[in-house]
Formats: sequence, structure tokens, C-alpha cells
Amino acid sequence: MPEAASVTRATLGDSEFDRDTAVTRRAPGVYDIDLSAGWTIISAVNGGYLLAVLGRALGDALPHADPFTISAHYLTASQPGPAVIRTDVVRTGRTLSTGQASLFQYDEEGKEVERIRVLASYGDLGSLPDDVRTTAKPPVIPPMDQCFGPEDGPAPVDGSSAIADRLMLKLDPSTLGWALGAPSGKGEMRSWFGLADGRDADPFSLLLAVDALPPTAFEIGIKGWVPTVELTVHIRCRPAPGPLRVSITTRNLAGGFLEEDAEVWDSADRLVAQSRQLARVRLP
Repeated sequence: MPEAASVTRATLGDSEFDRDTAVTRRAPGVYDIDLSAGWTIISAVNGGYLLAVLGRALGDALPHADPFTISAHYLTASQPGPAVIRTDVVRTGRTLSTGQASLFQYDEEGKEVERIRVLASYGDLGSLPDDVRTTAKPPVIPPMDQCFGPEDGPAPVDGSSAIADRLMLKLDPSTLGWALGAPSGKGEMRSWFGLADGRDADPFSLLLAVDALPPTAFEIGIKGWVPTVELTVHIRCRPAPGPLRVSITTRNLAGGFLEEDAEVWDSADRLVAQSRQLARVRLP
């Protein structure tokens, strides 16, 4: 199994991702955060990063620490800078607790604007039984040294994709036709995935992983921003150390909207996360 290259490996709890997703409790159920510009595409904050931020707030507010399922509706585009998260405990139980959270920022007129709203159920991943019965199979991706990352392409415009500097992405060449001006027409994207500082994955970074690859719309032949409307993630187990493999497919684009179904597999060949999102595309 290939290992992600990193000169100095960051550890869980002590990495850029941990620092940039850390929330500060202002009052019971209310949290402050300064959304980092390091996780942006153009000027918009990445949806997976935002999901991890709200996930951390709910992990503090609920009696269970691990996200099992989290559904987010993206209402307006988040910008780097101060934000406040308000959480509400919906129900607590022995094995699962459910809560909701919203992230707010201020517009140019000083009016509070809701950016994203989530509903989530949390539990204890460590308490789950080991029994697995599945027909799912890990994606077939070439070895990492035969795949390509952002560093292998032309130098990007400054500030166009700051998030790329914080990720270890090695994309399957068969899903890179769009980068060469010859998209395959298939809605597929596959990649090795990790954090650039070498930090191993945990449930919160899985929330980032499902929304960190280039959009499948690129390989369909559509250019431009593909904003997320709704994203639901299921965390199935705590990932083993080592790089992840992410596979995303789109089967249907209609009315200017498409779905992206993602699977995330760990180094032990376990399906650790699944997601589906609805995204909007700008058709020619």
C-alpha cells in the first residue's frame, strides 16, 4: 500500500486541519470560528471543510463524539472570516444523539446571514460490531506514483484554489481527460486522498474527503463552479492509518442539477464513508 509523502507528519489533534476546524464555545450551544482562507476555491469556502467545522461543534454539543450521519443544506456561499455556529440538541439516547446546527456570517450591511444548516446523528464508532456483509468493492486506482496531482499541471492562478495546497491528491489518469481538453463524457472521478501535512484520517476529515476532488462535471465536459445544494454523509467506521481512496460518480444530469455519489475506502480496504450530494451546474 503506498504511503503519502510528507517530510514531517502531523498528528491527530495537531495539524493545520485541526487548527482550522477548531471552534470556541462562547456559550452553551454557541461557537465562534474564523473560517480559514486556506480551504477556499476561488473565494468560496469548500463545503467539506464547512461540514467538518459544524461537525466539530456538534461533537462538542452532543453527548456522543462521532458523526454517524450528517445532512447539510448550503444556503449561501461562505466566505473566509468570522462566523458563529448555533447548535440545538434534538434528542439524546443511549447509542445515538441527534442535533442540528447553523453557521452564520454578516453581510456588507451588517445583517446576519445563514450560510449552512445541518441535521446530524452522532454515536460511538468504537462500539460498533465488526460484522460486515457487503457487495461493495474498493475502487481500482493505479499506484500513487502513476497518478497525478495539482503539482503536475500548470501553475494555478494565485488564490484560485488554496485548498489544493492543503491536500494530497493523486488522481486516476483515466478520470483526467478534462485537464487535457478531452473529457471522457463519463461522470467519474477517482483519487488517492490525504492531508498534505501527513495527518491520518479521522471521522471529521472524512467529511472533507467526500467533497475535495474536482467535480465530476469536469469529466462530463462542463466547466466552471459546481456549487453544492445538499450533501449527506454516512460515516461507517473509523479509518485505518494511511492514504484513502475516493471514488465519485454521477449518473444523471438533468435540469441543471447533478448528483455525486462518493465512496471513501481506507488502507485496510474498508468502506469508511459514503455520501450523496446534489449540485448545480451552469450549462452552456
